[in-house]
Amino acid sequence: MSDSSSTTPIIQESVIKSLGEDLLKEVSEDPSPERCLDIIRSLEVETGTIASASTATASTASKKKGKSSTSTPAQTKMTRVILESTSIGIHVTKSMRSFKRYRRTSPDQAVWNDVIQRSDALLSTWTNAVIKPATSNKKGNADASAENKDDKPNSLPKTNTQYRARLVKYKAEIYKDPPVLPPVTMSIEPQKVALPKRNAKTGELTFPPGNNADTNKLLKDFHPNRTPQEVLEAGSFGGTYFRPIGSSVTNVYYKSSEVIQDTLSPEWIQNLDVNRMLTSTTYRNAVNKYGVKCGGSLGMWESSGWIADCDPYGWFQWYCRFYQGRRSSDDQRQISRWNKSAGVKGRFRSQLCNKILAAQTTAEDRKISPVIRQTLLHWGLEITPMILEAHKKRTGK
Repeated sequence: MSDSSSTTPIIQESVIKSLGEDLLKEVSEDPSPERCLDIIRSLEVETGTIASASTATASTASKKKGKSSTSTPAQTKMTRVILESTSIGIHVTKSMRSFKRYRRTSPDQAVWNDVIQRSDALLSTWTNAVIKPATSNKKGNADASAENKDDKPNSLPKTNTQYRARLVKYKAEIYKDPPVLPPVTMSIEPQKVALPKRNAKTGELTFPPGNNADTNKLLKDFHPNRTPQEVLEAGSFGGTYFRPIGSSVTNVYYKSSEVIQDTLSPEWIQNLDVNRMLTSTTYRNAVNKYGVKCGGSLGMWESSGWIADCDPYGWFQWYCRFYQGRRSSDDQRQISRWNKSAGVKGRFRSQLCNKILAAQTTAEDRKISPVIRQTLLHWGLEITPMILEAHKKRTGK
């Protein structure tokens, strides 16, 4: 009797995880297109995916000429279990954005094009083989239809299927599929606390505690140096943050005027062109302080499980309300997110400081990573000479 494993290779989960980690590490700073291409090719081999860049290119060319492609049907051994356990689809998707960004200024255009085409072919093949058949299952559709009949406004989705249906309903990007359910319903403390105090020397904000002891412990490391008003006045979110939205989390449509009234202090926006800087449905790079686009879509945040029902617009809405003294059961999660992104050891803060030090320039040099600078501004932080010096001492660079 023959051993079936000898003819049907099994995908090694640990290998896929390792390749995904290598890819993210490579694109985090000054990536080599050749190295990225090697990793993508390894993913093709390890997942048994036949979807070469040349095939993708031929197919694209045929479509442009109005001809049907004669390429070999795509094949893959990828499974839903491997996709979910390794997050490799998410890693490749994130890396694709970096590939395209680095291609703009790289002399190795041809290599980057090959990397991008192969990555796109990988994702398309995996999606067609794994995701689409599962979502088109008749029984699954029937179950989803039954669930949607009971899907009421101002309520959290009960299942991943129901949540996915909401994302589709509101035409949101499904960044993670199946989507991650949002956090449980949040509770709001009845009494507001005082406004934060600002350190005159560093510009950092210190926030008074609420009633949650675990959250209060995190406050010692939570020190943004830009207030919500300063973030908005500087130019952020491409002018779109408070646009009208349909929330997949709460199943409610929100009007800009009502959300602004409920979230912002009037004096924060009295000197702003609200239509251009807050409620635009068109993202404008020119609105942003650093003139570049950054950040993900609302659907990306929602399908990743990052949006809570108390703040359906996301982290910055939470920050506006936290700044004004509201305390909630979501504070610990949101402060932890800030610490991981913009805190003393946060990835964006560390990346920007390292780039500035490597370039031997000043903290204010806007030519160094404007995308990361804009991202940090959205988190309520800008790199100052004192922050840069503290990072230099901490890391020994």
